[in-house]
Amino acid sequence: MGKYFYSPLPPALPRSVEPIMIVEERYDLGKLVTFVPNKRLPIYNWFYFKEGFSRDFVLLMLDKFGLKEGDWVLDPFCGVGTTILAAKEKGLNAFGVDISPLFVFVSQVKVRDYDLEALRGAASIIFAEKFSKPSIKGIDPLVRRAFSKYTLEDILFFRSKIEEIQDPDIRSFFTLALMNASMKSSYAIKDGAVIKFRKKPVPPFRKFFKRVVKSMIRQLNSTMPGRSQIFVRVGDARKLEFLEDESFDSIVTSPPYLNKIEYTSVYSIEYSLFFGHTKIDPIRSYIGQDVRNVGDVIPEIDLPDVAKAYFFDMKLSLDEMHRVLKRGGKVALVVAGGVFPNMVVESDLLLAKLAKDIGFDVEKIIVVNKRAAIYERKIGEVRESILLMQK
Repeated sequence: MGKYFYSPLPPALPRSVEPIMIVEERYDLGKLVTFVPNKRLPIYNWFYFKEGFSRDFVLLMLDKFGLKEGDWVLDPFCGVGTTILAAKEKGLNAFGVDISPLFVFVSQVKVRDYDLEALRGAASIIFAEKFSKPSIKGIDPLVRRAFSKYTLEDILFFRSKIEEIQDPDIRSFFTLALMNASMKSSYAIKDGAVIKFRKKPVPPFRKFFKRVVKSMIRQLNSTMPGRSQIFVRVGDARKLEFLEDESFDSIVTSPPYLNKIEYTSVYSIEYSLFFGHTKIDPIRSYIGQDVRNVGDVIPEIDLPDVAKAYFFDMKLSLDEMHRVLKRGGKVALVVAGGVFPNMVVESDLLLAKLAKDIGFDVEKIIVVNKRAAIYERKIGEVRESILLMQK
């Protein structure tokens, strides 16, 4: 059982701002709001997404909300599709939205139903192809740095063969398999907001890629075709005009956290290699980009400009979530606080206030992780929390 209490009054929050909120401490759930448990799960592990949460967390929320077959689940920040894939497992209908073409692509590949014999046939053709050395002229210097010369040549060779596949579903499957194998064979390490490089021994790429493809097809062989309706598309969580009012039974999601990370750059190798002609909008901790002339939705606190932009964007997103959710529909929102030179911003409490103002009934905040933070020579703490809400 978790420990319940009423939320304390953080020094940065005037009493007029803070809603009276029940808080439950459940640090046993901390690992579930990370992507780590997905690393051992078939299909979920086809693309490592360090900012994501786990299948186990989604299933826990879906069970808690009492959803039944045929109900609709929305994730407006769907990342690489954990929510919608878990919903599919449960026989639920789901809709995923993300601003990133890369993440939407990964999600679509993971939730699709395939003809396994067609995949095996395509694999036989691809791996029967005799290697011909491609040119690496014009390749992004970052990509060159991420691979040995021979590995990069193999990747480019297989990429060209995959591009020749006529069936778009099969082509997408092998593109993700190649992306998966490529990043596991690279020198690149995603470390917070930056990419670092560390040289290491890598296996012959053709054999390794073949092993990855066989494993992915085998994982599909152990799953049943879904009965659910699953949709994924590129979109902006602040403007879900393509979704009808009161059309979803629940929302399970996690928006970008309040920090200074520009998420797109962390995946620049994947974008350059596999989405070279796609226009990419940068994704920061606030959903938009322009921190100037942003409306201040929490004027009672002198927040940093980035935090003002974040909460402005999140209010727009919460407005949309409230609009598309059915009466009685439930929400699980994973959020975290932000550390600035002069303050710790309690995102969970402020988002709860915005949600209440919009019309949500905020049931409680579940604190699942916390870490020490230093600001103005003071020691505070930053929480990672789950907001449970209902319309």
